Amino acid sequence: MSNALSTLETTEAGTLKIVSVPCLNDNFAYLVRDEASGNVALIDAPEAGAVEGALHALGWTLTHIFITHHHGDHVDGVPALRAPGVEVIGSAQDMGRLPPLSQTVTPGESVHWGEIEIRVIDTPGHTVGHVVYYMPGPGVLFSGDTLFAMGCGRLFEGTAQQMWGGLSALMDLPDETLVFFGHEYTATNADFALTVDGDNALLHERVNAVIDTLENGGRTTPTTIGLEKATNPFLRAVSPDVARSIGLADADPEIVFAEVRRRKDAA
Repeated sequence: MSNALSTLETTEAGTLKIVSVPCLNDNFAYLVRDEASGNVALIDAPEAGAVEGALHALGWTLTHIFITHHHGDHVDGVPALRAPGVEVIGSAQDMGRLPPLSQTVTPGESVHWGEIEIRVIDTPGHTVGHVVYYMPGPGVLFSGDTLFAMGCGRLFEGTAQQMWGGLSALMDLPDETLVFFGHEYTATNADFALTVDGDNALLHERVNAVIDTLENGGRTTPTTIGLEKATNPFLRAVSPDVARSIGLADADPEIVFAEVRRRKDAA
């Protein structure tokens, strides 16, 4: 086994093999191979070098690139990775800010990647054109910068209302859904979560597990929808405990979410 291959972490889901590729300072790109078709997709392209190294170590040939949003740390690697025959897919509503696309997708529609159904979910907030990709068959979600482990994306372009709407749609997915997110922010997210949900015993257990994982050189991706609903303070805007802890007892979850997001921005 090469040194490069030994550093890659692989998750299997149905016919998929999903490899997390650390990029830049704290980004994740994901290489996804469908064993049934042989297709290999990349979810976001923060940089070319790390992805090319992973492809070489795995012996995989890239066929598709799916983009969640236009930020450079998610698209800067596209030009160098766009070899002949590689299709680049992104949201039609944001195509003016994305690299040239081979195929556009519309939020709310389902497309097929080989035999795998991919549902395109609209999640404005971090950016107004952000989308995420959900594969119901294998039960996986690629959440970009919308949903992180114990966190969510900053509101660079959208509103708290828009972000809450997107997160609410993700909370409706099955609890066992594997969530592959765009950044390793989990340690700082955990520290913040304790400040607004400190009486949550499951959160304390998770924080201890995260510390162990990171101290041993591991990664915290993937998570699950169920785990996030139980321990992510942004999704727990629906919890009376979180609402009370920030002085907003009986407030609508959207208002609680906005205050939690404001506090995280100020932390």
